[in-house]
Amino acid sequence: MSSLGSERDLIERIRRRLPAAPPSLVVPPGDDAAVVIPERGAFQVLTTDAVVEGIHFDRRFSTLADVGYRAMAVNASDIAAMGGTPSLALLSFLLPAATSVEDVDALLDGILEMAAEAKLAVAGGNLSRSPGPLVVDVAMTGYVRPRRILTRGGGRPGDALYVTGSLGAAAAGLEWLRETGDEAALSEEMAECLRRHRRPKARLRAGSLLGRNRAATACMDLSDGLADAVRQIAESSGTGATVDAGAVPIHPGAATWFTSRGRDPLLSAVAGGDDYELLVTVPRKAAGRLRGVQRASRGLAFTRVGELTRESDVVLVRDGRRQPMPGGFSHF
Repeated sequence: MSSLGSERDLIERIRRRLPAAPPSLVVPPGDDAAVVIPERGAFQVLTTDAVVEGIHFDRRFSTLADVGYRAMAVNASDIAAMGGTPSLALLSFLLPAATSVEDVDALLDGILEMAAEAKLAVAGGNLSRSPGPLVVDVAMTGYVRPRRILTRGGGRPGDALYVTGSLGAAAAGLEWLRETGDEAALSEEMAECLRRHRRPKARLRAGSLLGRNRAATACMDLSDGLADAVRQIAESSGTGATVDAGAVPIHPGAATWFTSRGRDPLLSAVAGGDDYELLVTVPRKAAGRLRGVQRASRGLAFTRVGELTRESDVVLVRDGRRQPMPGGFSHF
């Protein structure tokens, strides 16, 4: 393992690994700050999120490339949930004393992989020593056209609730790693759960299409689970919500895992975090637009799981019985 050397040397090493700057980045990494030409006729979308060792990831279960990928994906997911398209990222690394050059290279492997998938550029960042855990902090910008912005508060009573993909995989994958950890004889379904935990897939194309086509009135990603997202959209929109338990798309591997532990697969899936799917509200008049988004989303499933209501209650309807929505997941 090689020592980090000086801050200047490490910055130069990182800078050499970055792809060529896009034309919009008129002052690229290497100066005091980046200078960007904004997207013409669009609003900027800004977000920031950090992943902290011991809170958001465990090095026993994830490689540093996984950590770098995750740090980028969780920010890109927030921009997708606004109907936007990610464009630029700023990185801050808080590095413990034991960090090596190879560790930084591994982080960059994941960061640059996710940046390439999202077609966004790394515009610069900051390095600092840390007396505590490893922290990778990302600030990300994107853009969205006027009248295409999605928020949590745009829903109306009668709007249908749709969720992308399937739920519970990331939570099941993390539990499996904590309890078992032997990856020699994994089923393909459980292997997918582990991948979903280590490298969450931001629904970038779907989020952009939902905003561009005006198919949705509200949107939120499922970083803290479906239960939390339904509650937050209902609260922000001034409505209630009902979710049909039988319609919730639970990942098969997650269902098998939760059942094997004597747990309710449904409650475990809706309360589990780190899925990074999208929850969207769709008015009746936009049903055709949503079908267009589905066709353009390259096989991504959109499942109707409920609707917003005039009553303020947020409930789960199961076998004809109404019960309070369980609590969501919290990293804090």
